Amino acid sequence: MVSAGIIKTEWVKEKLKKYGIVVVLFLMIVGLTLAEPNFIRRTNIFNILTQASIFGIMALGLTFVIISKGIDLSVGSILAFAGVVAASLAQSPLATNKYYPNLGELPLLIPILVALLIGLSCGAVSGFFIAKTKIPAFIATLGMMTIARGFALIYTNGRPISNLESMTVIGGRVFGVIPIPILVYAGAIVLSWVLLNNTKFGKNVYAIGGNATAAEVSGVDVDKNLIMIYAYSGLMAGLAAVVFAGRVGSVHPGAAQMYELTAIAATTIGGTSHSGGIGTIWGAFVGALVLAVMRNGFTLLGIDAYWQQVTEGAIIIVAVIIDMRKNARKD
Repeated sequence: MVSAGIIKTEWVKEKLKKYGIVVVLFLMIVGLTLAEPNFIRRTNIFNILTQASIFGIMALGLTFVIISKGIDLSVGSILAFAGVVAASLAQSPLATNKYYPNLGELPLLIPILVALLIGLSCGAVSGFFIAKTKIPAFIATLGMMTIARGFALIYTNGRPISNLESMTVIGGRVFGVIPIPILVYAGAIVLSWVLLNNTKFGKNVYAIGGNATAAEVSGVDVDKNLIMIYAYSGLMAGLAAVVFAGRVGSVHPGAAQMYELTAIAATTIGGTSHSGGIGTIWGAFVGALVLAVMRNGFTLLGIDAYWQQVTEGAIIIVAVIIDMRKNARKD
């Protein structure tokens, strides 16, 4: 009987380690529903998912990076750079701006592809320097953060780009009853899950995060995969730029500041270990939902928005402490 009780206790502890964040999300939803019945309405649920879509998409790319024992501080600036260029290509022909040519309202596919290409290219450049020069990912992506933000400001001369009627199809329309940003987010989740769990690339990501030296000895091209990892993170930032431009209807070169920290928070809360080798796509999704539910709850309850930043920072610290203690037990 005693051994059975011990086994059951260990089983519960193991499940809590794995699904604890889901329990936290569930308790948040129950608590907010009791405090504010409007929270659970379909329109509000869609609003939460739509709010989570932008930093949630960025968190998917960052999951690959953090699993590989890296970090990417540039995704917010990449979003801004990709966003302003894509926005200029999608701008209404009635808009005028002397700082860049107005090519008229091009087919929507063109600004989308341009945003994705810019994001992928910026990420690949960061990955190249990390892989080939061995400089820390923190420094490489900090540099790219500044460079991408600078290019966004140069391209627009510091002015916002608006009149994005064609891009509002992505940010402001629905398919059936589901907002398009949610569908884009769902597609990004599926793509990321398949890449991480069903491809050689995904296995290499885990191997590099677990032990890069051992991975290289076993035949993994670490440099090539690092470039691909950061390129994918940039690609997700480019996709987030498309959703951002569609939702807001304009893009400022100073947009998305601190978004990288929110995306890192979502990934960390979802259980991705900064020690490398551990993390899941579903965890990044749940982490993004926790932040989105918290923000939405603060708004519904009339709590000062400034407290959101304080709470997010505290959550990150707690999540990292828990992760460190779990790793210490394994050692």
